[in-house]
This record gives sequence, structure tokens and C-alpha cells, in this order.
Amino acid sequence: MPVVGFLSTRAPSDDPHLLAAVRQGLKDAGYIEHQNIAIEYRFAENQNDRLSALAADLVHRQVAVIIAGPTPAALAAKAATATIPIVFEVATDPVALGLVASLNRPGGNVTGVTNLGVEVTPKRLQLLHELLPTVTNIALLINPSSPRVAEALLRDSQAAANALGLTLHVLEASTEPERDTPLRF
Repeated sequence: MPVVGFLSTRAPSDDPHLLAAVRQGLKDAGYIEHQNIAIEYRFAENQNDRLSALAADLVHRQVAVIIAGPTPAALAAKAATATIPIVFEVATDPVALGLVASLNRPGGNVTGVTNLGVEVTPKRLQLLHELLPTVTNIALLINPSSPRVAEALLRDSQAAANALGLTLHVLEASTEPERDTPLRF
């Protein structure tokens, strides 16, 4: 029975709709978990420093393909293997991250989808400014445990804030308790 590896930065309970969508997509392609395909799940539980070991475990297990996301999981999977196919979901430019050679011809063993979240952040700030034109201070929450994404998000957001005359306050949180801490400027 083929084995699919599933690598996530999150905890299993964080995105039940995502797991359901993966299972449904496999089912639509004729693969049903526990019938004609097995899925090995690896969750970092929001501790990105665990991703390398989890990706290595999937490679050691010799899965047929790795589904990885978001960005830190995709990077860990790519670092772990150059032969097992990897399908990613990332929120930034996979070319800039070095995941793929280009969007139209990814090359190598890695392909996937992106919502280009970092690239649309300036537009989000612009829309927020249009909705609340008297607001001049904006807070941006970033996850420092994903430094490549955090750096790109911060760079693009700061440039957009400067262009709009806004003051950007950057807050960092990589764990749920940190995210739940009251904001202080």
C-alpha cells in the first residue's frame, strides 16, 4: 500500500478542515485512507525546530510523497530529500524561498501552491488604511520561528507602511501562549 507523508508546522487540532481537504482530494483521485493508501502524519505542534527531525523520519519511512505546509514544513521537507516528491502549500514566493526554480517550471522534486501572502500584505495595509483613514499606528504580528517568511513580511510591510505614512509596530509570537498575550506598545 502506498504511503503519503503529511508534514505540518501545526498541531492536528489546528486545521481539521485542512486534513479533511487532503483526505477528500486523495479520495477524489481514487485513494482512500486505510483502504488503498496509508498516511503518515507528522505535526510539529507549532515548534518549528522539530520539523527537520519529522521530515527526516518521513524520508526514513520511505513515503511515496510528502505533503508539506506551511512554509517552514516545505523547507524542512526539501532539505530532507531531493528524490521523494514534495507537494507544498506556502504563503510566500516559493521561487524566492528556493523551493522551486520557477512557478511555471518548478523542476526537481518539489511543486505546490502558494497564496503569495507576503506579496499581498502591502495591499492589505492599503485597504486597512482606506477603511480606517485616521488610524496611523498599525500592529503586525509575525512568527519569528520562520525567519525567511518573517523577514520578507516585515520588509514588504514596512515599505508599505512608510508609503502610506503609517507607523508599524512589529510584534513577535511563535507559540499559542505568546499569541494570547495582551498587546503592549
